[in-house]
Amino acid sequence: MKLKYKFLIILMSAGILSSCSDVLNVAPDGTLTMEEIFSDPDRVEALLNTCYNNIPTKGYHYRFFEPAIVSASDDGWTSEDGTDGNLIFDVYKDNVSASNHAMRDYESSDVGGAANSAYWSRYFTQIRLCSQFLENIETAAVKSDALRARMTAEAHVLRAFFYMELIKWFGKVPVIEKTVAFDADFSLFERASVYDVAKFIAQDCDAALAVGELPWRITVQSESLRATKALAWTLKSTAILYAASPLHNEGENHWEEAYQTCKQAVTALKSNGYELFTTCTNTTLFGDYGAASFHQLACQEADYSASPRDKETIYQHNQGGLFIWHIGYIGSNMANTYKVGTCPTQELVDAFETTDGQPVLNLEQPYLDERHLQPNYYAPNTTYKPDDPYKNRDPRLYATAYMNEDIIIWDNEAVTIEAYVGGKHAPSFDQNNRSSSRTGYFQRKMTTPRASGNNQINNARWKFYRLAELILDYAEAAAEAGHADEARTAANEVRARVNMPPLPVDLSKEQLILRIHNERRVELAWEEQRYFDLRRWQSPNGDLGETCKWLTAMIITKESDGGFSYSRQNIWTTPRGGWQNRSLLLPIPLAEVSRLEPLTNKTWQNPGW
Repeated sequence: MKLKYKFLIILMSAGILSSCSDVLNVAPDGTLTMEEIFSDPDRVEALLNTCYNNIPTKGYHYRFFEPAIVSASDDGWTSEDGTDGNLIFDVYKDNVSASNHAMRDYESSDVGGAANSAYWSRYFTQIRLCSQFLENIETAAVKSDALRARMTAEAHVLRAFFYMELIKWFGKVPVIEKTVAFDADFSLFERASVYDVAKFIAQDCDAALAVGELPWRITVQSESLRATKALAWTLKSTAILYAASPLHNEGENHWEEAYQTCKQAVTALKSNGYELFTTCTNTTLFGDYGAASFHQLACQEADYSASPRDKETIYQHNQGGLFIWHIGYIGSNMANTYKVGTCPTQELVDAFETTDGQPVLNLEQPYLDERHLQPNYYAPNTTYKPDDPYKNRDPRLYATAYMNEDIIIWDNEAVTIEAYVGGKHAPSFDQNNRSSSRTGYFQRKMTTPRASGNNQINNARWKFYRLAELILDYAEAAAEAGHADEARTAANEVRARVNMPPLPVDLSKEQLILRIHNERRVELAWEEQRYFDLRRWQSPNGDLGETCKWLTAMIITKESDGGFSYSRQNIWTTPRGGWQNRSLLLPIPLAEVSRLEPLTNKTWQNPGW
């Protein structure tokens, strides 16, 4: 079955209450009934294809070509901060409400960005499609029993995928295992705890994992995006990790269960051919420095083969590249560029250790002031030099951010980045200037070297999950559950790829957790993990004031002797929106809440909305 098979059925839905319709579109041969669909093997496959609808496209596929989830975290700041009507402008200005929230609602035709919006209604639409398929596939006409088994497993994994997406954005959501009839008793509906949703996700994943016909890896291009056992294990472990996290655990301790599940997931994937991508296969393009393989992995799509070059990627989108050679790359006052887009913050740069494995800042309190203008340097670190801040750093920094004096090839010519005051690539705080960085840095991760208007390289597709993330999930859960040795071993495996030293053995439990949190930040930067990590690590009464309220740029001054001096400056002179307690979760659409609360006599809205 190819996912590009023409879709025959579109289920009309918008949220829970209105997703109970069996209305079908009119196919060329007339109006189709469910009996007609499930009596035709081709239409059965087409119905499964609709279960793959609305898988988000991520990256730069948000409104105005904006990597919105990165821009709304403390890892990035966008030059679209003055563009009224842009998604991120409304987030930064806090112009959001339960009835109209930019992150939740803004649709876009920009490179398929429409899938990155209306999460509540879109994802419940997909959940209902999956349930509808599962309720009928056992007696449906199919081409073989083996195909029936595989399609059944895929529908289970897809339902788990969309429930996992709902947890990330909304926290507690109702578990709806069956399609809902018009005459259902909606007064019984309620939001299940994240733990209960995670257990339902695990139930779906276990059902899929029991099916021998479901493959561990997709090996042919025509089956790209199809679900696998590797994805099922990943969703099962990710869900329980979220359920154990402070924001969602409701005072219960689920870390031991999360540890066991994540450990099993990592073991299962490694036993079935998954491994970290540790050897760069294109040194001509990516070089031979410590993070060359890490950089290549981020820039190139996973190959489909029984013996792939990339054995790390677990699940990858099949649509469109990341579309960033002329937006997210350097993009500042360069030929053929559209805008500079989102750039790394000084806070992200601060997170990268020195090559001796020491943090630059004290992770317990990285800054001595609210505005992050007074870094709290980690006293034992004597390698870091504030007057030479980019020297001797974790190699992943050089694969993540372009910095002052880095050299790139643009339109076949070497260009030295001039991020200092008066330089060609100096930061600008003019909100009408979309062509200059707000931070003094530029995105490097996911941008293929030598990309430019004369060399429009764009060969990366979004990687939803990869093994390094799963290993760090395991490390975090192990540390929280008190299995320090295993936690360090897991984290050290990821660090070893870029030749970073092992974590110290004498760290306390709290210190080890902070180091693993930071490891996630540097390893998974720009992969839309930081936004959700910051939230799930908070208590329900917490907020993001320490991390996302004030963010900084590096102001570099070129001295008369050719050297440079460095100072920090807030990007805005007022706080950026999206740090308050209510911002830990998206609001459930107001119209949906207004329908459900009178019927159920229960509170449905997330706190603060």
